[in-house]
Amino acid sequence: MLRCRLLGHDMRFSAEGTTMRWRCARECGAGGAKDYPTPSDAQRYARAFDRKDREDLGRRAPLVGLFPLRILRALRARRTD
Repeated sequence: MLRCRLLGHDMRFSAEGTTMRWRCARECGAGGAKDYPTPSDAQRYARAFDRKDREDLGRRAPLVGLFPLRILRALRARRTD
């Protein structure tokens, strides 16, 4: 799929028993699975990998594309101190 080639896969993670599974949300066919010793381990890793870090976008913004957002956040934090 062209979008996955250009933007990378959008992996989604889930757990079924002791197996953690992942697949591309764009349905390009990419995916896999890994077994863990306990179901709680599989669930913990699936939950950790399935996070989207959109709420931290301005705090951890890349230096190139979102640098103005990082500067704006720093100025706002400075005003509130």
